[in-house]
Amino acid sequence: MTASWRSTLMRECRTIRTGRLFVLDMSGGRVFSMNPDGSETKTLVTGCRLSDGIAVDADAGHLYWSDMGIPNRNDGTIQRVDLEGGNRRTIVPKGATFTPKQIHLDKKNRKLYWSDREGMRVMRANLDGSGIETLIETGRGDADRGNSSNWCVGIAVDMDREQVYWTQKSGGGAEHGRIFRAGLEIPAGQTPAHRGDVEILFEQLPEPIDLELDLANRVLYWTDRSNPPHGNTVNRTSIDGELSQSRVLSHLMEGIGIALDVPGGRMFVTEQGGSIYSAKLDGSNKRVVAIAQGSLAAIAYAEVLLPAEL
Repeated sequence: MTASWRSTLMRECRTIRTGRLFVLDMSGGRVFSMNPDGSETKTLVTGCRLSDGIAVDADAGHLYWSDMGIPNRNDGTIQRVDLEGGNRRTIVPKGATFTPKQIHLDKKNRKLYWSDREGMRVMRANLDGSGIETLIETGRGDADRGNSSNWCVGIAVDMDREQVYWTQKSGGGAEHGRIFRAGLEIPAGQTPAHRGDVEILFEQLPEPIDLELDLANRVLYWTDRSNPPHGNTVNRTSIDGELSQSRVLSHLMEGIGIALDVPGGRMFVTEQGGSIYSAKLDGSNKRVVAIAQGSLAAIAYAEVLLPAEL
């Protein structure tokens, strides 16, 4: 056995590959992780302001999250740490995005995508924060910002078909939320504010929030946080052929975050009331993973290498 192989084997013996949940607690200003059964909770980051979106790059050993900042000050950021919480750095600085919400990691092209709520934009950048682009613009200025139906919230990216999905918040009461889809690239001669390829997939929803895509089965999932019994739910639809909304979970206390473990056939959902749930992808076998964890936002699931003593 060569020295390099021996060194590699020793490193692998000191680590284990395991599924972990990574969760944002807005009220506690922290990022924490746990096993999928709720055990072995570990705080990774503290001192966050209003963290909302999260994404894990397990191969690179990085965790990204969005910090909304103070919504009327245009001071949101996107930050990164190692999976153990070290080497914290700001990737997208204040002033570059207004109030970043859900984020999505494109591992293949090394990009981050996010919805910018009061910025009324869908945006992307390289993983080091360079090359910031606006792909969708739904409004501009304080007058448009005052209409919450212009706010972009959730996001998901289909790299197979090169399309981006996003949600826009309900405005003027309930039943005005919408889910959209467009190409990843702006059509030639068009602008983020005027694109001919934008599709409305669903409208008159209570308040759609976060999105997740099961690309293996071509299914879109989303949380809806208000207006029971139609809100406070998890819903899904096939994204090929005819769209048909199906409610798979209900009775949430303001459902926000959703993460899929497609190989494991399960989903994880957070609610702002502080609980985390697991269920099969069809919504059956709903179980409580954790309770009283604060005011929870986004959640991510990843298979990661962690120290064996964790």
